[in-house]
Amino acid sequence: MAGNRRWVTNALQHPDRDPTRRELLASSQQPYGAVLSCIDSRVPPELVFDTGLGDLFVMRSGGVAVGPVITGSVEYGPMTSGTPLIVVLGHQRCGAVSAAYDALREGKPLPGNLRAIEEALRPAYEQTVRQGGADPKETMTRAQVQLTASALRGNRDLAPLVSKGSLAVVGAYYSLDTGRVEILNGAPA
Repeated sequence: MAGNRRWVTNALQHPDRDPTRRELLASSQQPYGAVLSCIDSRVPPELVFDTGLGDLFVMRSGGVAVGPVITGSVEYGPMTSGTPLIVVLGHQRCGAVSAAYDALREGKPLPGNLRAIEEALRPAYEQTVRQGGADPKETMTRAQVQLTASALRGNRDLAPLVSKGSLAVVGAYYSLDTGRVEILNGAPA
């Protein structure tokens, strides 16, 4: 979050982004966080959190939709190298969420493999319909983040790490307008 404050205030440090750091990491890595974010080009986690080489495992999928490969990728850091933090990072005006929302509302499935994203976002859509709100697409984005973070927190392989306090799974939301990351759920005490 300190890195995000630097991003928001344009006080970037660009830490550990040089050949020396690259050489140091050539044989091994020990990232302190894993970030699952959307594919949106406006939300690069390494920049949003002002991090450097070797700091983050980064996975990206449309609308932070998960399936076995993405879930396995998220599990990799905590289960192989003790990475203590997972952040599920959704964002304002998410195109994948918007497309899935419209497709589900209108009953017109998205084409091709986009249908898999639509189906992965269905629980967030259904929660949004029940919940209501002034901006249903933003409500759905936040719901998707919270549902994904909760599912990862309760994942059979990650839950024991969460229970013993060696892993935190945090849901967060990025504002395209301000650059600020807001914690939605799962922040460690």
